[in-house]
Amino acid sequence: MKKLILSAAIVIAGLSTQTATAQAPSTPVETASIQEEYLEVKNDEVPEAITKALQTAYPDAVLDKAYTNAKKEYKLDITVGDKKGNLFADATGKWIQK
Repeated sequence: MKKLILSAAIVIAGLSTQTATAQAPSTPVETASIQEEYLEVKNDEVPEAITKALQTAYPDAVLDKAYTNAKKEYKLDITVGDKKGNLFADATGKWIQK
């Protein structure tokens, strides 16, 4: 009789532990992405300070396209060898991390 009561207690304890660990449904998380508006400009419209900074930092770089935004920040599409990439700079030629 003791074994029967002990076995029943162990089973009931196991079931209550199992139901206690049920997970609550996850709630969706909304994320917002803000993309700045850049407009394409001609390569000769890029400020000289930026072209000099580009020549200094990446002497083998070729400026493919240039873009600017309302803050007068420039996005530069460049090619170095067989690699393409983007750089960001302000109008004074200082590099910006984005």
